Amino acid sequence: MTDDNAATSTPVIAVTMGDAAGIGPEIIVRAFLDRTVTSTCRPFVVGDAARLRTAADILGESVEIRSIEAPEEAEYAPGVINVIDLDLIPHDLPWGELSAVAGDAAYHYIAVAAKLATAERVDAICTAPLNKKALHAGGHIYPGHTEMLASLCGVEEVSMMLTTPQIRVIHVTTHIGLIDAVHLIEPGLVERTVRRGLRAMADAGIESPRIGVCAINPHAGENGLFGYGEEAEKITPAIERVAAEGHAVHGPLPADTAFFLASRGDYDLIVAMYHDQGHGPVKVLGIEAGVNVTVGLPVIRTSVDHGTAFDIAGTGTASHESMVVAMLQAAEMSRGHALTRVP
Repeated sequence: MTDDNAATSTPVIAVTMGDAAGIGPEIIVRAFLDRTVTSTCRPFVVGDAARLRTAADILGESVEIRSIEAPEEAEYAPGVINVIDLDLIPHDLPWGELSAVAGDAAYHYIAVAAKLATAERVDAICTAPLNKKALHAGGHIYPGHTEMLASLCGVEEVSMMLTTPQIRVIHVTTHIGLIDAVHLIEPGLVERTVRRGLRAMADAGIESPRIGVCAINPHAGENGLFGYGEEAEKITPAIERVAAEGHAVHGPLPADTAFFLASRGDYDLIVAMYHDQGHGPVKVLGIEAGVNVTVGLPVIRTSVDHGTAFDIAGTGTASHESMVVAMLQAAEMSRGHALTRVP
């Protein structure tokens, strides 16, 4: 933020409602009533006020859903949820069903939040889950939040980072097939990903992180036994360039041991080469405490590390733990971001 009280006020977080047919509205209501959240940041919702009221009724929560036109109008008080109300969701939208209307609305929530963030009217964005099929049905063809935000912010290349209490993982490639990922990986992309990881660690207050970089092949290629020399060609040159500057970057490491070493504290960050290489270990360690961070944007963005959970949407049983952790992570990273903002 750029107001005179920026140095002393808590961060302002724009929380997007995600897919209105999913669990987003429910976990947002519960997270906004968490005193840990409200004492750490000043959150408001970009979404639909009526849907949040319905979610509060399902949860049996007595809250005031207060519509605002701009974040500067928000009044933060116990039991009050401020929302920039785009009024895009019909009152009878079914819970737990694929909806083009909900997919279109989810896009517009993100677009408004991105505009506010790039104008420095908020300190960070935190996103509730959207449904990719609904997003596409609504006319917005993006693989997911990460690519959509990059486009809206005018950034060509970003990285997905997953964080849990045990490990942090940043991905060289994400939403593409495995064969395509191997072709795409090259030293420049690996190096840029490692450097984005270094900046993200600085945002999180870790100034000298220990970084482990995964190999592509089993056993890191076993000296040419597995694969076609991808580690030496695609990964090692990047590690050598970054390490030459004094950073603690190690690898290529066999992925099956890299995550074990990270979980016991040997590494602060693991660089995964492709989607499932990084996502699998994180989700085994505990998806509910996981947070998705988009690294390389000109703004902070965090997200829950789970989907819309259509099977339980509208039942009031969804855990809001990941949403709480994501909002706290956004607030924490916001505090250091002014000094390390990506140009």
